[in-house]
Order: sequence, then structure tokens, then C-alpha cells
Amino acid sequence: MIAVIGAAIAPGIAILSYFYLRDNLQPEPISMVIRTFIFGVLLVFPVMVLQYIMQTEWNWRSEFVADVVQSAVVEEFFKWMVVYFTAYKHVEFDEPYDGIVYAVAVSLGFATLENLFYLLINGLDIAFWRALLPVSSHALFAVWMGYYLGRAKFSGTARKEAGYLWISVGLPISLHAVYNAIFLATQHWLVLIVPFMAVLWWQGLKKVQRAHDFGSKTLTSRPH
Repeated sequence: MIAVIGAAIAPGIAILSYFYLRDNLQPEPISMVIRTFIFGVLLVFPVMVLQYIMQTEWNWRSEFVADVVQSAVVEEFFKWMVVYFTAYKHVEFDEPYDGIVYAVAVSLGFATLENLFYLLINGLDIAFWRALLPVSSHALFAVWMGYYLGRAKFSGTARKEAGYLWISVGLPISLHAVYNAIFLATQHWLVLIVPFMAVLWWQGLKKVQRAHDFGSKTLTSRPH
């Protein structure tokens, strides 16, 4: 049991630590990051209930549409809502990279408890693949979400803010939908998922650097 819990928690903590330690401008209070992570953990339960209701009560004509709505739309939208209402409006959200930190914290809280449930049911044999694919993909979808939340927060105009906010929720849903589609579309999913994840990491790390660059400009332009 201890081994299963450790294997379930370790990937999420490791990835969150990586993105948190990349915040070299004005690091967020660790208490805020932990709180946001816990919100992500708690989010699993209402999402699971909603997904169960949708799966049993809704008459889906397409497995793909059902999977996209029940997984990609529901999970990413509710994670976005948690970040928006608990972190986006908080005084500690004071530079663009903070969006990435808080979005990743919520997503990895969600992914960590989900991962624990999977490992308790299926055992440690799938722990490596769970860490490599579902857990890290949740974090990478969150990087895109957080990057555009950061751009929205410091956009300067209401119109730009609204545009970036729409992107911050729409893009993670789209990426999550593509991720799910790869597993549904073909038995040879490994051929597609490897380049897809490589591009996610590559572009995600570029978003991290851009958030830092934008944050540096934002901080230097503020009156002292």
C-alpha cells in the first residue's frame, strides 16, 4: 500500500516542484501553491460524480464525442474554474508566470488523486506509464492554460483579457481532446502519442520562457 501511494504521488510532486522552482522572479507563497494543489485533489470527486451521471444518463451516439465531453471538457473546464476563482483574482497572482504555477498545481492535484485510484485498482505495473503519460499530460495542458491566464491578467484591456481567457480554457480542452482521440483512433497509439507528447513538452517549455520574458517586462515597467 505504501509503495502504491508513493508511486501515485511522486510524479505529481516532482513535476509541480520543477515548475514551481522555475519561478525565479517572484516565487509564489508555498502555502498558496499547496492550497491550490489540494483544491485540485478535491476537484476529483465532483468531476467523477458528473462524469458518472453523464455516462449513465446521457444517450451518446459517438464514443469519441462522449469521451471528449466527459473527459476533456469537464476536467479542463472545472480545473480552469478553480484557478480562475481561487488564484487568478488573488493578490499573490502578481506576475504572468504565476498562471502556470497555479494551473499546474490544480491539474497535478487532480492528476495525483486520479493516479492513486488507478494504481490501487490496477497495481504498480502501470505506474511508469501513468507518470509518463496521464500525469505529465495534465501538467502540460495546465502550462498552456496558465500561460494564457497570465497573459489575460496583465493584458491591459478588457477586450484582450477576455480573448486570452477564452484561449486559456479552450486550448487545454482541445489538447486534451486530441490526446484522448489518439488512444481511441488506433491500436498503434504509441506511434502518435510519442511525437504528440514531445511537441507538448517542447512548446510547453517555450511557454514557460515566454511567461518569464513577459513577466520581466511587466515588473520593470511598474512604478517603483
